[in-house]
Amino acid sequence: MMPTLRTARLELVHLDPDAIRHLIAGDLAAAERVTGLPLPAEFLNEDDRTGVLPVQLKRMEASPDQLDWTMRLMVTRSDHEVIGHCGFHGPPQDVGRAEIGYTVFEPYRGRGYAKEAARALVEWGLAQGQSEVYAAVSPGNAPSLAVVRAVGFEQVGVQEDEVDGTELVFAIRRASV
Repeated sequence: MMPTLRTARLELVHLDPDAIRHLIAGDLAAAERVTGLPLPAEFLNEDDRTGVLPVQLKRMEASPDQLDWTMRLMVTRSDHEVIGHCGFHGPPQDVGRAEIGYTVFEPYRGRGYAKEAARALVEWGLAQGQSEVYAAVSPGNAPSLAVVRAVGFEQVGVQEDEVDGTELVFAIRRASV
């Protein structure tokens, strides 16, 4: 199993492929049994169940030896509460680059958790030998734009995502951290 990344307030823990299968199926209780953690109902939102979770599962199944480059739960260290998820879009050799993503569930937003998780992911990715770590953000997503800028990402381009539409592409390079 992949190592847990720890920050001052968070543990970023592996999300098991079996838990993802249960979440896609809408079975929160079964996913909780796999993770050993209570999971918020926000995990059952349509965007996660039909978008990010199936993509992550496909990448996990394609590269089971590279699970550390996939999705993690954001768990508070103080009370072991799952407050969101984060991780890499997949192994860099499969995705084409080391790219992070993060979601903080509504009740926990505005507390700096996304910045904390993003910093930990960037540091880990660079420590694995990546020279750059990327993030792609919708131009209208002001909170996420604030996160990437606060962490030290710089805009390096624009891309059209088939699901999300226009995205601003940001990178942080080894020398920038």
